[in-house]
Amino acid sequence: MIKKTLPIFVLAGLISCIPARKYEDLKAKAEKCEKELNELKSGQQGLAAENKELTQKLKASQREVISTQTELTDIKRRFKDKEDQYDKLENLYDAVLKRYDRLLASTDKENSTLSSSLEQTQLSLQQKEDRLNKLESELETLRKQLEAKEKALAEREARVKELEQIIAEKDAAVNALKEKIQTALLAYKDKGLTVEQKNGKVYVSLEAKLLFPSGSTKVDSKGKLAIIDLAKALESEDELEIVVEGHTDTDKLSSSVHPKNNWELSVLRATAVVEIMTANSTIDPKILTAAGRSEYLPVSEDKAKNRRIEVILTPNLNKLFEIISNN
Repeated sequence: MIKKTLPIFVLAGLISCIPARKYEDLKAKAEKCEKELNELKSGQQGLAAENKELTQKLKASQREVISTQTELTDIKRRFKDKEDQYDKLENLYDAVLKRYDRLLASTDKENSTLSSSLEQTQLSLQQKEDRLNKLESELETLRKQLEAKEKALAEREARVKELEQIIAEKDAAVNALKEKIQTALLAYKDKGLTVEQKNGKVYVSLEAKLLFPSGSTKVDSKGKLAIIDLAKALESEDELEIVVEGHTDTDKLSSSVHPKNNWELSVLRATAVVEIMTANSTIDPKILTAAGRSEYLPVSEDKAKNRRIEVILTPNLNKLFEIISNN
């Protein structure tokens, strides 16, 4: 993003040297570039935030699955304890019934003697039967809770697996894309071109010496072939966002003609690369963005390595975000 504007007195001098219409065109083009750079920065920040949120949600889901599994184990243990209590009460109930039958079969004398005990036994039996019914109700409640927990756990595990599968597919696709580009550009491996995979993206870096004469925004014939090879390798990739970034070193550029400074040089070089890519392939221009980073994103103390074009390939994560939104 252009952080400084030309002083008014310099603009006045430039206006006197440049036809008004050409000046307006250049001004409009600069404003458009600035707008696109702002949008790109916003988009990149949004994607980073979304990727961080996705990772946090995935970790939260995994923690929730572990917690649910622990809770499920505890419910199963309590269910087994209740079953054991139920069996004990049922055995006791049978024993009391047998005793009751023996009392009924006994003599009148024995019945008179044991009538008081029978009443107490009947009262105890009723209490135990009530407790047994209560335990049966509790067991049914626990059974329903267990079924609900198992269902919820299965749904959470399915969701986590789906997210993990999509992330794995995305990583595999990015790795395959990297291998495909490396193969297509093998001839330029030791000529200032590198292909790197990081942060879920593929970065294709082309040193300026491979593409441009010093200080120029016009791609030479050798560099044009490299760009066309890259474009051909990407034209069958529909689920991508492609950002072409221009970078310069820290040597200041000041000129009354274009490019006037490092910002403009980086933007114009990126634009020249995009124009070659669209003119020599079937890449949809809608997925392409040309941007300039000037000198503010160096990768080395070696100025030659900082003078470069970076083509950043980002996979489309709409499917992943759709699943997260729906759940």
